[in-house]
Order: sequence, then structure tokens, then C-alpha cells
Amino acid sequence: MKLTRLLLGLLLPPVGVFLEVGFGPTLFINILLTLLGWLPGSIHAVWVIAKHEEQLRSY
Repeated sequence: MKLTRLLLGLLLPPVGVFLEVGFGPTLFINILLTLLGWLPGSIHAVWVIAKHEEQLRSY
């Protein structure tokens, strides 16, 4: 499932972020970054997905 979220984060960044964290400020930041360009949105999405998994493991 993580691989799917990472691929969606690269191809459709807001979808990958939504599947990872749901609605919230992170999603809206990603939408704005994606509107500014695909690359910033993708980088942010991959970063959010990786950090969220890391935080879940630490609990």
C-alpha cells in the first residue's frame, strides 16, 4: 500500500497526500504547491508520505 501511495504522490500529488493524512492543512499546502508546478507538489507529497510512515513507526 505504501508503494501505491508513493506512486500516486509522484503522479497525482494531492491524491497521495489525501490517502496518507486526509483533509487538513497538509493537503491544502500540497494543492497549492501542485498548482504552482507539478514538481514542487510531487516533492512535498513524497516527503509527507515518508515522514508520516516514520512517525507511525515511532509510536
